[in-house]
Amino acid sequence: MTFHLHPQLEKDCIPLGKLGLSRVLLMNDSQFPWFILVPEIEGITEIYQLSKQQRSVLIEESSGLAERLNVLYKADKINIAAIGNLVQQLHIHHVVRYRSDKAWPSPVWGKFTATPYAEQELADAITFVTSELGLVKG
Repeated sequence: MTFHLHPQLEKDCIPLGKLGLSRVLLMNDSQFPWFILVPEIEGITEIYQLSKQQRSVLIEESSGLAERLNVLYKADKINIAAIGNLVQQLHIHHVVRYRSDKAWPSPVWGKFTATPYAEQELADAITFVTSELGLVKG
């Protein structure tokens, strides 16, 4: 079965590359460094639906991404969540948080209208993150 990214994720995000199991996306909202892992397994909506090996890989990818984002962005906190109420396709949010950000200490989900990246800001973010995360293109 061929993997298809949910249309809402395609609309809201910029593809950055791939890890072993997952695509890595950047949420097009410049207010927060916000990344999404999407396991490339068609029809999965929950982590428990993955095989034991896939779950292990996903947890390692998520933990590795969170650790690298924490270092790169000097975060106060990394919020990680797999909510899926609006987009049921399994995807895991990784949001870099600062005590000084406009949503702190509340979650960012649905709090503010997204502010898309300016063209140069987006290009800089993509270059910075993809080189530092060691993502595979595609």
